Amino acid sequence: MKKTIATLIVGLFATAAFAQTPAPATAPAGAAKAEAKEATATTEAGAKAKHEKKEHKHEAKADAKVAKADVKAEAKTEAKEAAPAKK
Repeated sequence: MKKTIATLIVGLFATAAFAQTPAPATAPAGAAKAEAKEATATTEAGAKAKHEKKEHKHEAKADAKVAKADVKAEAKTEAKEAAPAKK
C-alpha cells in the first residue's frame, strides 16, 4: 500500500514538472523602450508627412483656380479686342 501511494505521489510530481511550459524569452526593458520610441517617431513622421501632403494638395488646388481665372480673364480680353475688329 505504501508503495502504491508513493508511486502515485511521484507520478503527480513528474507530470507537474513536465506539464509546465517554459517562460517566453523577453527582451530587456531598455530594448522595449527603444522600440516604443522608434514606433512613436515613425508615427509622428507619418503624421507630419500626411499633413504636408494635404498642404501641398490645397496649394495645388489654389494654384489651379488662379490659373483657371487667368485663362478666363485672358479669353475675355481677347474676345473684347476681337469684337471691334469684326465691326
